[in-house]
Amino acid sequence: MKCVFGPVPSRRLGRSLGIDPVPFKTCNWNCVYCQLGRTTPFTLERREYVSRTEILEQVQEVLESHAPREIDWITFVGSGETCLHSELGWLINAVKQETELPVAVITNGSLLHLPEVRRELLAADAVMPSLDAASERLYRKINRPHRSLTLEMLLGGLKAFRAEYGGQLWVEVMLIKGLNDGVRDLQALSAVLEDIQADEIHLLLPTRPPAEAWVEPPDSLTLQRAQFILGQRARIIAETSGTFDLSAEGSVTEALLSILTRHPMPESDLLTTLEKWLPGQAESTLQRLNVEGKVQVVERRGQRFWGVAQAKYRAKQAEV
Repeated sequence: MKCVFGPVPSRRLGRSLGIDPVPFKTCNWNCVYCQLGRTTPFTLERREYVSRTEILEQVQEVLESHAPREIDWITFVGSGETCLHSELGWLINAVKQETELPVAVITNGSLLHLPEVRRELLAADAVMPSLDAASERLYRKINRPHRSLTLEMLLGGLKAFRAEYGGQLWVEVMLIKGLNDGVRDLQALSAVLEDIQADEIHLLLPTRPPAEAWVEPPDSLTLQRAQFILGQRARIIAETSGTFDLSAEGSVTEALLSILTRHPMPESDLLTTLEKWLPGQAESTLQRLNVEGKVQVVERRGQRFWGVAQAKYRAKQAEV
């Protein structure tokens, strides 16, 4: 399993080299907005899904083939829940011994109630957990967690981690039109976030293809209201576009599939990227991958995105 991908353009981290330590959709949440589709099946099992030494060797190979200026951050970000890999702490420390680049971890935060998970993340320079709701009702409606997980566990874990962690804690809030963007829900979320004392609150929008077709981002006025209610630490994270590095794998198509497994792309960005690496062959390469059943098109709000074929979206696949 190839676990290292990119570097990819990140909304917050510049050129980010991604490390995905879990198999596709190995997760304990089934978020309505997930860009990788629906979670099937759920799992809470923490184990070494991929050999830690194999992952580290892949990181070493990519670092050796890129100049330091070509990568801004190294980011652990799962195509499911990152912290389900039981050797995540070992991996963070091992990567930091290989490079002076800062290390980030993107996680849903659901396992931070476990002391061992909190300890494993202490060496990271930035940790980005999710918090989309301040009520159990909304938590279950938006994040659709494993039945044994509760909002109380999530909030308790976030507060405990903040008390122990000296790095940058950036809490992600995904805003969904008509679901968690109302004044009362935002005020309740603001109160909870005040207790957590994150360094920053990142307001995200479901601009990539959400698992459920009905999910939409709020309008600009609602977004500005949310930023005001959530306070001075809140900032809106704009979508980033651009070309992707396809040199991390044995071939351009393998590298592309590796990125699409973690990061569905707008059709325009994908064609621009392919044209850079395979001049004159962008459209034919994409069509071939589609015919081979390796990719699919998902339409959301009139825009076409490309993702891997195994992702499960509620809406019907778009015609190519």
